[in-house]
Amino acid sequence: MTKVTIIGPGEGELIVNGPSTIRILEDGSSTEHRLGMAEITIPPHTAGPPQHRHAQHDEGFYVLSGRVRFTVGQDDHDAGAGTWVMVPPGAPHTFANVSDETAVMLNTFTPDLYVQYFRDLKAMVESGQPLSHDSVAAVWTKYSTEPSTDYAS
Repeated sequence: MTKVTIIGPGEGELIVNGPSTIRILEDGSSTEHRLGMAEITIPPHTAGPPQHRHAQHDEGFYVLSGRVRFTVGQDDHDAGAGTWVMVPPGAPHTFANVSDETAVMLNTFTPDLYVQYFRDLKAMVESGQPLSHDSVAAVWTKYSTEPSTDYAS
């Protein structure tokens, strides 16, 4: 029989990325690396990553609770619970919680290569290295991601 993976509440690999937390729900090991999935919890008034582009994977965001501001190029889009945002390769994007309440999103990435990116960030934090725009951008190069320098971050 084919193995089924079940991750219950409070389970999964937890990664702390500054004030935000990322709970890995699918690291690709159950999907032959076709899909990775995480739950991202962002405290109120918390910035996200610098604006960037992915060359090799699609990234999806489903807002479960709260409000998240997605910036795509120069355009802001405020997304409340129930909103789906699909970012194809090459599209500049970032997100932030600009509201007074915690936001929670389901994040998908196909293929799963961004799971290891989150693990690399966790290792940086645990080693005491600060998460700056430059240090994060250096890690991106391993995952076919680059800063969107033609747009404000």
